[in-house]
Amino acid sequence: MSHSLQFSARADLPNNHPLTVYLYRLISIKRSNLCVSADVNSTSALLRLAEEVGDAICVLKTHADVVDDFSDRTIAGLREISRRKKFLIFEDRKFGDIGSTVQAQYTRGPLRIASWAHLTNAHIFPGPAIITALHSAADSALQSLVHNVSTEISAGTPHVSPDGDEDDDYDFGNETGTRPLGRSGRKNSVVTATTTISQTFEGTARSPASLARAVSAGEGDAGDRAEALDALGEPPLARGLLLLAEMSSAGNLMTAAYAQRCLDAARAHPAFVVGFIAQRALNEGAGDNFVSMTPGVSLPSVAEEEEGKAALGARTGDGLGQQYRTPAKVVAGDGCDVVIVGRGILGARDRAREAERYRVAAWTAYESRVGKGRR
Repeated sequence: MSHSLQFSARADLPNNHPLTVYLYRLISIKRSNLCVSADVNSTSALLRLAEEVGDAICVLKTHADVVDDFSDRTIAGLREISRRKKFLIFEDRKFGDIGSTVQAQYTRGPLRIASWAHLTNAHIFPGPAIITALHSAADSALQSLVHNVSTEISAGTPHVSPDGDEDDDYDFGNETGTRPLGRSGRKNSVVTATTTISQTFEGTARSPASLARAVSAGEGDAGDRAEALDALGEPPLARGLLLLAEMSSAGNLMTAAYAQRCLDAARAHPAFVVGFIAQRALNEGAGDNFVSMTPGVSLPSVAEEEEGKAALGARTGDGLGQQYRTPAKVVAGDGCDVVIVGRGILGARDRAREAERYRVAAWTAYESRVGKGRR
């Protein structure tokens, strides 16, 4: 099963989605399988959180529909931080409707999710056609994004910075690798809109794959990790879908049979489905290499850890149905890949420090899982 392999090895398996390759290499280089859930209600709070935890995470999960002042400024700021701090953006939209409706929800309105979120998720209770509908909408949105950026570059349209001021040099974090006109009035060179994982390197520079393997194995120092992140570059211009196969809330109706239907649907749509929201690894077949992202993860407090308490104590739930498990149980025990943490980090006095504590715990659990079979 693929979850017994290192992430760097899984990135090299055949028939991977481009975002899967990028994510596994990013995880390997940052030594982070942590996703923080940004359950906040303002643009300033969202961007502040992204700055604080960005170095410790591989994915930031957003709920754009609860950000009261969500706007182009939110998108621009989030893109810029994600590029600088190196993490993917996952909008937790949980689509679940007929095809034409989810296409509009994904691409239109004030959120325009497909224009900025690398990943989103969906239920399959409307039927597997929801996957093809979202995939088609994603392709159209990306084509429109490339066209619009090219038009802006040609016309020299000024941009507005997140602070609200016009700034011709402000980098909006667009995924096409293009930039607006510089202050000199000359056009900067336009890089192709199709970002690829495979790159050509000068001289003796190592590839992202070899750097990811080395850093993941604990070789090198912070400088090597920085080099590896630079070599990895920007995410591919692509969109990916996570299927909601299992939930962490008590009494949910997602049965084992439903999870199997999700797995079957994912196998039928490898060009768009990258993995699952699940409570366990679902890679049961020889060719399965889906990422499993798991909510409902928490750690004992620092005081409890210092006292040697391994359990969560009284914090086994939130009183609203959420059930908590430790990174060790989720990653080492149940084979999940990425832990999703919200309130355990958001409520901390020092969120950067707490995110790092969760990163270490989740990564240690991962190393325990693959240690004996490391290849």
